[in-house]
Amino acid sequence: MNVLVAGNLPDTEIDRIEKEHRVQVHRQDRPMERRAILESIGDKQGLLSMITDTVDSDLLDRAPGLKIVANFGVGYNNIDVPAATRRGIMVTNTPGVLTDATADLTMALVLAVARRVVEGDRYTRQGRFRFWAPFHFLGHEITGKTLGIVGMGRIGRAVARRAAGFDMRVLYHSRNPLAEEEERKLSVHYAGLKTLLQEADFISLHTPLTPQTRHLIGSRELDWMKSDAFLINTARGAVVDEQALVEALKQRRIGGAGLDVYENEPRLTPGLECLDNVVLLPHVGSATVETRRRMAAMAVDNLLAGLQGRIPPNCLNPDVVAME
Repeated sequence: MNVLVAGNLPDTEIDRIEKEHRVQVHRQDRPMERRAILESIGDKQGLLSMITDTVDSDLLDRAPGLKIVANFGVGYNNIDVPAATRRGIMVTNTPGVLTDATADLTMALVLAVARRVVEGDRYTRQGRFRFWAPFHFLGHEITGKTLGIVGMGRIGRAVARRAAGFDMRVLYHSRNPLAEEEERKLSVHYAGLKTLLQEADFISLHTPLTPQTRHLIGSRELDWMKSDAFLINTARGAVVDEQALVEALKQRRIGGAGLDVYENEPRLTPGLECLDNVVLLPHVGSATVETRRRMAAMAVDNLLAGLQGRIPPNCLNPDVVAME
């Protein structure tokens, strides 16, 4: 069959696909242009997409023989899954394998914003570090503070386990509260969103992007936070109203923020890049050698299974197979 791989995967994974199928690969370390994808998809039965690729009805209509869209990423808001399902096309993602890497980065952002790591690095590189003083460049401790986790899936639970190493009190808010036994195991306590935002010193977001979670954190929610609290987002950018966040940071209504994702990624809301109380990363939550290799292998496993007519290990719409 014919397959389009819209990202530059390791040769070992491309070789696995080429043993059974004809493969067109986007060999550049930048997103494949939309026009190029639309021009290439017509004769393809398989698409291995990146999270930067919009897989909508327009694209799907151009690929009448498409059997599977294997997404390289755990998030899949870039794909119109209902539209794919109506056309009998399987859609998969890569859950689980990026949990630890993203949880690690979350704690890195917590430490970076609390101890002003990036600001201090910039200050030192500019040659402005000329003396030590007892109350110079003060940050905040995280040991013993309260961490609020919004979204208690795999990554949220992994963050809670890491927070235990800093003796943090952990509150969480989730659509489905954990069982009491799991709460005891993780030493976490359920709270309503308002209570969590009012009490937490650090708020970490780990929810998927859905119509219900879009702008979950807006001006009202930012006003509920403590004036010295920090917001961390390694989930999806649009979970936060970025314009409201910029205003809150400018006015010092909250202590600061650490962001790895953005509402209009890769564009930043004007003014965000000028603020010294926010740490900005280029969507690197899963960017470790180990994790990206595992993601590639899982995406290819899903792709090959779908092309063989089997339900892939991480199928988001398994009913499609029953429809055939």
